[in-house]
Amino acid sequence: MSKSMIRVAKGEIPADLVLKNGSVLNVFSEEIVPCDVAIVDGRIVGLGSYEGEREIDCTGKYIAPGLIDAHVHIESSMVSPLEFTKYIIRKGTTGIVADPHEIVNVSGKRGMDYILDASEHVPADVYVMVPSSVPATNIDTNGAGKFLAEDMAQYKSHPRVLGLGEMMRFVDVLNEEPETLDKLDVFSDMVMDGHAPGISQKEIQAYRMAGIQDDHECSTGEEALEKLRAGFHILVREGSGAKNLEGILSGLLKNGASLDQCMFCTDDKHLEDIEKDGHINYCVRKAIALGVPEARAYKMASWNAARFYGLKDTGAVGPGYRADLLIIDNLKEAVPSMVLKDGRIVEEAWLDSFGYELKDRSLLRTVRIRSMSEEDLLLTKKEKNHVLELVPNELLTLHRVEEVPGRHGVFIPDKDYAKLAVVERHGKNGKVGVCPVKGYGIQSGAIATTISHDSHNIIAAGDNDRDILCAVRELERIQGGYVIASGGKVVDELPLAIGGLMSVDRAEAVQKKTGEMVQKARSMGVSEGVDPFITLSFMALTVIPELRLTEAGMFDVTTMRFIKE
Repeated sequence: MSKSMIRVAKGEIPADLVLKNGSVLNVFSEEIVPCDVAIVDGRIVGLGSYEGEREIDCTGKYIAPGLIDAHVHIESSMVSPLEFTKYIIRKGTTGIVADPHEIVNVSGKRGMDYILDASEHVPADVYVMVPSSVPATNIDTNGAGKFLAEDMAQYKSHPRVLGLGEMMRFVDVLNEEPETLDKLDVFSDMVMDGHAPGISQKEIQAYRMAGIQDDHECSTGEEALEKLRAGFHILVREGSGAKNLEGILSGLLKNGASLDQCMFCTDDKHLEDIEKDGHINYCVRKAIALGVPEARAYKMASWNAARFYGLKDTGAVGPGYRADLLIIDNLKEAVPSMVLKDGRIVEEAWLDSFGYELKDRSLLRTVRIRSMSEEDLLLTKKEKNHVLELVPNELLTLHRVEEVPGRHGVFIPDKDYAKLAVVERHGKNGKVGVCPVKGYGIQSGAIATTISHDSHNIIAAGDNDRDILCAVRELERIQGGYVIASGGKVVDELPLAIGGLMSVDRAEAVQKKTGEMVQKARSMGVSEGVDPFITLSFMALTVIPELRLTEAGMFDVTTMRFIKE
């Protein structure tokens, strides 16, 4: 603060910039208030009637605070922090709270250091939570091994680190597992994010008692209300895979519950969906359509998150706050006609002025697989085999025991049953897991990717071993990404060389190529109810029922045991 700011606030001298004649969305009073907004050195100094060296006429428009994504994995966008923030700020998101557990699972401390370095000078504010659950389970093989309390403690002093990332190992919390409790002890004086789908009653009480303060895994209003009553802050999620906003808010509104401890997050949202629907502004639009008052919806998207995470100078339109602002024609639509970041208008020339050079080149060499042949993909055909069946438009799977096609005692895919394979790619044990998968639909080819939550081994699906092997080998050559193979050769690919998760290319190019590859996969028979890549990337995540495949074999999530063939 300077003396000149006080003088501007008193109206004695003109401001640098004044947004004139607009209507301010006030998150403190939940009102829409007609007034000017005076800005000096990127900060709001006053609301009222002001003159400025520069003025922007906002007659008939609304002025709202910049939006905040309270929990997101940048890696799921498949682009770098710089490209991701350039993309979302156009939609009105001026700040995010990122949990980099994907890249940390692959590369440990090197991945954490990359995210902090690569998000230092970007258009939007990037705050970071230290991943708590690396690995997410003890079942599969990640690249980093364990990321322990002593590894994590050094990051507490970083100015953009806000606390502990989502505690996915909630069972370990409830079971008082020492390694997990050590992490909670280290971060007990900071925000600690939760991840606890489906817990209830005394489990909720115990999870909160352990110091966990929020949860983004609620899928219904009932679940959200029970956690809200226990003191949790609820991160209402609307991403690409999990779309929980309507269920949560409809239930909370029906019960007349307060939304003061609710905020919005995307968790995982892909560029194609952001381009089509929006980002956090999409959450605002949906909330208003469900009956949340306009001012309250914007408050959930800004002030609630800022207050919870201790971001004292952002999230509101008021004196002393940073001028992260949206100028909007229609509050219900929530599409900004102009975005200001620290008082500067977000324009393409400004966005293009940002750059980043990767310092740790080892992050471009993370795919290391042993020599493979088609024999590694052979699967014995029995009288009946365990089958992983996909559920259209869901991440859940079904565990079937069925007769599968084949001959001479070997499973051979057909139009109903494809082959799913997981290949360890971190250079640790070289294991390959194989099983029949029903409902994927691919014909005359294979699709493979290094994005496979959360350990990110290679996962592939195809109707013949030749193309599966071709796709896997190409992933090693390009050091990660998406690959489609047919007829024994690569027909399309998207390199994601940073940890096998993110591209070095621009966001627009990644979005365009992803769209093209999805259409190519559809032309090869991949079912409409299945995303060719996103669905595949969750088939090794051993925390979602009923059946998953890891490099060590098929895993029954309902019994938490490997299936012995």
